Amino acid sequence: MPRLVTHLISATVLGAILASGPAAFAQPAAPQTPAAAPAPAPAIIVTEAYSEADARAVLNARLAALKAVIELTPEQEKLWPPLEAAIRDISKNAVARRKQMETAQPPKDFLGVLDQIGTAEEIRGRELKRFVEAARPFVASLTEAQKRRIPPFLGLQDTGGAHQPAGTLWLFEEEAG
Repeated sequence: MPRLVTHLISATVLGAILASGPAAFAQPAAPQTPAAAPAPAPAIIVTEAYSEADARAVLNARLAALKAVIELTPEQEKLWPPLEAAIRDISKNAVARRKQMETAQPPKDFLGVLDQIGTAEEIRGRELKRFVEAARPFVASLTEAQKRRIPPFLGLQDTGGAHQPAGTLWLFEEEAG
């Protein structure tokens, strides 16, 4: 039925064009006026896409903000460097994986896509476990109030309930590009 309607509409439009054709040719030509000069094209400002320096600056800001949110004591400050190093390394690895994906041949079929997703999830899982291990001594030193501030900052819920995918964590944001 939809095809029939489409054909009817097409036939009607074609008929209207053919019927009005002779009348259109009989009309006098409009007087010619000089063409106006085309307006200058608006200036296009080309900027580099999100650069490695931008990513580094954002990561630095997030780490500083996380420390500010937690409000570290001098004793807790001593436990921060290994955690920060792990976060920086994980972020660096995510950037490298994104660059590798950008230059790699795309998967040939859906199985290749699924295999690529599985490999990426496997790697993110290992990186996430590495983050957790680096965070354990640090988090153990925090008060309950300090611990409560971390999940919302990371974009998590601290309910232990519903599945929360790792792909949404800013630790892996650079992998997504």
